[in-house]
Amino acid sequence: MKTRLLTIVAVLALAALLACGIPGAPQPPSLELPRAVSNLQAVRKGDKVTLTWTTPRETTDRTRVKHLGVTRVCRAVDRVAVADCIETVGTLPPEHTPLAAAASFTDTLPKQLQETRPMGFASYAVVVENARGRSVGLSNQVTVPLAPTLPPPGRISAHVMAEGVGITASGERGPTAGALTSYHLYRRVQGHKEEVDLGEPLGVEVMELGYTVNFLDRSAEWEKAYLYKIAAVTVETVQGKEERIEGDDSPVIAVFVHDVFPPAVPTGLQAVSAGTAQQPFIDLSWAPDTESDLAGYNVYRHEAGVAPVKINSDVVKAPTYRDTAVQAGHRYSYSVSAVDVRGNESEKSAETSEAVQQ
Repeated sequence: MKTRLLTIVAVLALAALLACGIPGAPQPPSLELPRAVSNLQAVRKGDKVTLTWTTPRETTDRTRVKHLGVTRVCRAVDRVAVADCIETVGTLPPEHTPLAAAASFTDTLPKQLQETRPMGFASYAVVVENARGRSVGLSNQVTVPLAPTLPPPGRISAHVMAEGVGITASGERGPTAGALTSYHLYRRVQGHKEEVDLGEPLGVEVMELGYTVNFLDRSAEWEKAYLYKIAAVTVETVQGKEERIEGDDSPVIAVFVHDVFPPAVPTGLQAVSAGTAQQPFIDLSWAPDTESDLAGYNVYRHEAGVAPVKINSDVVKAPTYRDTAVQAGHRYSYSVSAVDVRGNESEKSAETSEAVQQ
């Protein structure tokens, strides 16, 4: 039995040894073709189309790309899903497209193309080649409309009002572009990148050779610095889908929204004498102000022939006040003002008078 067991072990060891010496099935050499880009995106601004994508880091064999070639940017007019690069509008060397990193390219649409194909579109794709100039083909394709956009206004001014920031801009008239073209106001807080589209103007004045647009930013906050700009926005239907095209930006204007505007003057002031002969008082009441930045009110009192004096030590929060520093047999005149959180004070209200009974 022991001899038989040793024989089996020896046979297995020999088989394993022989198996190690037998080469496997031959593998074809890798073509080292980078995978096709699948996340190409396009954004148009004026006549500029900015393309962004991620450079592939793996080949079609699922190995890491060793030697990257050039990347070609392709453009076609009124065509999608083409097999080949119709027109190469740009070539990026490998050093401009590192592996697995964000890459970009900006194409300028020829004005003649925009004018002759205003209802058309351009499609883009990128082709990433290996070091021998071979590729797996086109990336996903993206489209942008070719409709021309209006130029931005060349002059822009701003003025701060109690209602908000008023923006006025003017420029020369240009050709009508697209199915719908309007001007939009954009705002961002100084030092920040986030931008807000505040929409279309309150009014447009068209003259023989130019135009003027007026905006009012009611959402601006006091004591903040903003940057404003204006651009034409064209909406065109391409392939059954509405496409929005932003034109070039106007000059940027900086505005510091400083609050120097007092609240509204209080109204409806009334005075009523009450209390006892030993402890008389006069109760005041008035209609509340509704400003969001209201801090409160100041109360002023005087007797005949004497200038009004503020009688509250702290700002009165509610639209009521009880004056206990009165004397029987005297008549007092009162007025109130409103104060905001930055200390801006309104004019005094209309006066009201009340006598303290003896």
